[in-house]
Amino acid sequence: MEQQYIDIYNQYSAVIKQHGAKALNEKRDAAFLAFRQMGFPTRKSENYRYTDLRERFAPDYGLNLNRLESPIDPYKTFQCDVPDMNSHLYFVVNDSFYQTGKNSNPELEKLTEKGVLAGSLKKYAESHPQLITAFLGKSSDCEWDSTVALNEMFAQDGFFLYVPENVIIEKPIQLINVMQANAPLMANSRNLIILGKGAKAKVLVCAHALNPVQFLSNRVTEVFVGENAVYEHYKLESTHNRMTNIGSLFIEQETSSNVLVNEITLQNGFTRNNIRVNLNGEHGETLLCGMAVGDKKQHIDNNTVVNHLTANCKSKELYKYILDDCATGVFSGKVLVAKNARKTAAFQNNKNICLSADAKMYSKPQLEIYADDVKCSHGATTGQIDENALFYLRSRGISEKEARMLLMLAFTNDVIENIRMDALRDRIRHLTENRLRGEMPKCAGCVICRT
Repeated sequence: MEQQYIDIYNQYSAVIKQHGAKALNEKRDAAFLAFRQMGFPTRKSENYRYTDLRERFAPDYGLNLNRLESPIDPYKTFQCDVPDMNSHLYFVVNDSFYQTGKNSNPELEKLTEKGVLAGSLKKYAESHPQLITAFLGKSSDCEWDSTVALNEMFAQDGFFLYVPENVIIEKPIQLINVMQANAPLMANSRNLIILGKGAKAKVLVCAHALNPVQFLSNRVTEVFVGENAVYEHYKLESTHNRMTNIGSLFIEQETSSNVLVNEITLQNGFTRNNIRVNLNGEHGETLLCGMAVGDKKQHIDNNTVVNHLTANCKSKELYKYILDDCATGVFSGKVLVAKNARKTAAFQNNKNICLSADAKMYSKPQLEIYADDVKCSHGATTGQIDENALFYLRSRGISEKEARMLLMLAFTNDVIENIRMDALRDRIRHLTENRLRGEMPKCAGCVICRT
């Protein structure tokens, strides 16, 4: 199975490099060697014990190595109408940043005057090679996971955001990944986000598939959060059952930085989210949240690693799953407290509801502690809807179907409450309620902004 990708790189590496910037090309050959040595992970690997990636990469996907332009204009196709929320809107169509004059507006131009850079990773790798080279690939390790190596082999573009010291971007950055093709297609794109000291930014990432064909997106995002910087990262998956999303998010935090990650899967065929956070400076704080709703034969796997590498840092994780039919959920969370990371506070919680006898949930919370004077805990529970609570609601005249939906919505509430933007939080709650009622999200705009 790996051989088809090895053959493609051997045959087309010159074409890939021709259409890629030098800063992106420097690591390709090393990534190729790593991929050829590792191959795709199997169930023998502890990190993939319940997730078979080989099956997902088996189809003969198309790859846009020659950078053919997309026939669609996403700015005409998508209209975002979340009430009271205004964002800087960007698109990656398949694996190419969509470049247009609409990428700039008067408000963003004011930020540009302050030194903010936002747009195509390939473009900025050509115009600011020293900045890109100083950060790209410094957090992601192609030997850590073969999907990261595959991304480094083939990714030629993506999204780039640079926020200088003490600059605050008030409006959220909204990045929409659009998959569009008439035949099976794979997209490998790369995102790089850098926040200087005291900077603040919010990024929303959402996915949309225009065609009901087999898609695979393999996206790698690196985030560098400077001293006293604040970063929020939201991700929503709501596509279709033939979509495979593999996302790897690497975050480096410096002293007194604050990071929130909230990833929500409402509708997808197969999802694997890798998140790795390194707390490099004292008094850093991290909050990781996740929620997944799955039915039919959908598969949702969240794999998190939080490394406390220095003292006086805090991390908290909360992941929740609701599974029905033959859906499968996987949560593997590891917290590592290094030898010198005294006074660490780390808490991890995974709670799940299985609505059918065929739904499966695999949970593996882990603590690895090498320091004294720490406060750490982890836990996991999997069960069904509370029959006493269900009886109470029904005794108040609420139908069984509606009572079950209300209990499930309440179950997801603490994850949704960790969305720090009011308009987005209300919309996600609305989308979640519709999903729990069995309604497929239909959107005239981006999937996170359902009309």
